[in-house]
Amino acid sequence: MNSVKNNETLTNNNKSSNDFSNPIVTYLTITTSVADHITKLISQRTEPCQGIRINVRTRGCSGMSYTIEYALAEKNITKFDDLVLCKNSQGQTIQVFIDPKASMFLINSEMIFKSDELTSGFDFINPNEKGRCGCGESFKV
Repeated sequence: MNSVKNNETLTNNNKSSNDFSNPIVTYLTITTSVADHITKLISQRTEPCQGIRINVRTRGCSGMSYTIEYALAEKNITKFDDLVLCKNSQGQTIQVFIDPKASMFLINSEMIFKSDELTSGFDFINPNEKGRCGCGESFKV
């Protein structure tokens, strides 16, 4: 992992959020725990990435599903993506890009990290959800 000073943007290459002109938004709250786990995931990558990217896709028994992938400048970040900046527990800034089609589904939501004996992963507390399927993998609005 690159050595990153406080208040710098954490990436595993030389690009920072200043290299993108994406609009910075605040409609999605991201916990420090999530930022710490994103930091860990980025530090384990060998290929360059700028953070993570969130999308919502049609699938599952309830109709919609959250997807999370690495944000790659050359592959999946567009100038239309929204950008959420959050801090990890070391004070480093983490970039979370949001696909424009997903933004309306994430308004007033909170991204959290959940862990139990069997699984761990990212989840969303979303007041826009009207229900989830039995397995919890998809939701409806």
